[in-house]
Amino acid sequence: MSESAVVTIDRIATGGDGVGRLDGMVVFTPRTAPGDRVRVRLRRERRFARGIVEQVEAAGPDRITAPCPSYDGAACGGCQLQHLTLDAQRAAKQMMIVDAFARIARRTIPLPPMATVGAPWGYRLKLTMELRRAGSRYIAGLHRFDAPDTLVPFDDCAITDPRVLAVWRAILDVSIQLPHAPSLRASVRVDGDDVLVHVEGARTWNTLAEFADALPQVAAIWWTPEQGGRRVVIERRAAAHPGASFAQVNAAVGAAMHAEVLAAVRAAAPRTLLDAYSGTGALAIACAGDGVRVTAVELDPDATAWAAAHLPPPSRAIAARVEDVIHSHLPADVVVVNPPRAGVDAAVTTALDRAVGVKRLVYVSCDPATLARDVGRLPHWRVETVQAFDMFPQTAHVETVAVLTPEGAA
Repeated sequence: MSESAVVTIDRIATGGDGVGRLDGMVVFTPRTAPGDRVRVRLRRERRFARGIVEQVEAAGPDRITAPCPSYDGAACGGCQLQHLTLDAQRAAKQMMIVDAFARIARRTIPLPPMATVGAPWGYRLKLTMELRRAGSRYIAGLHRFDAPDTLVPFDDCAITDPRVLAVWRAILDVSIQLPHAPSLRASVRVDGDDVLVHVEGARTWNTLAEFADALPQVAAIWWTPEQGGRRVVIERRAAAHPGASFAQVNAAVGAAMHAEVLAAVRAAAPRTLLDAYSGTGALAIACAGDGVRVTAVELDPDATAWAAAHLPPPSRAIAARVEDVIHSHLPADVVVVNPPRAGVDAAVTTALDRAVGVKRLVYVSCDPATLARDVGRLPHWRVETVQAFDMFPQTAHVETVAVLTPEGAA
């Protein structure tokens, strides 16, 4: 049974919810700002409570009106922080990193600097949405923040590049040509001058040719059917870069982060480098160009093939799970890990913590919690620097580059 209560918000938690206390119990409330005094509908859990705002009785100093009408009007869950000033968003993300290191890694770090380049709106080069069957066509959208099973029909997205939005509208105009299923998942991505589409779901796609003919502006189409196995089904590029998801969705911040990681590697003057979760090998190729002997490890075979074709010998690219092969490729002077949101397997941190001869570890993370967990699994390493990147303004996501060195190293 829900109840109503008044809560004052103290800070923003990882994930974007405001945090307050009620009779000593922590209350997590989305769409709130530090300093807000809010009346909430309360749902108590075992050790905490969740609130949904019924009324803002007094607004905190950082609260603003969200620019996107879908944020408040439709409760779209694609963004979490549009109700905060940009400075407040970034300050909250810095504290998310500090808090994760303190709570999870049991490490105290200073407030990390935040790299802020590019525009805070219209930056997103990839938009993924769910499509649900409505008669002979589909509707597409993101989910409500307070009802994840409810779709907010697509109209616009203020953080997404207009080129991506234009192709999404064109897809919906011809959605009758999509494969037939109760629901699908699809993404549109801009990669340089090319627009790429990836459709997931359904068992057959008998109208693929008609769909492709209706979208001449699309350079390539991937399809992952229900039975799995992503494959290119339409390819119109002369020289195709592999994969449907390797490019950063914020080009300006992605370039800044790449430069930061490359500088961190070069500062150690390595002769050998292990680049783990290497994607298509942008970092590996740059370092190999410096004369470093690089081993790039990536699970995706297409990305590995691309990297292998562009790495000069004796550098090489290997298609494998990092946890399966890391023991075979240590020591290396420098190790870079750039894992997905789940972080690295425990076998990876175990191997690194026991490794002898590694001078520097550069960890690129898209989740402060899993970064902190993995740092906590490295008791023989110390944190030298932590740099934050506001890759996704208006959302609660933050990218981090942490540089670690072995205890006892000069």
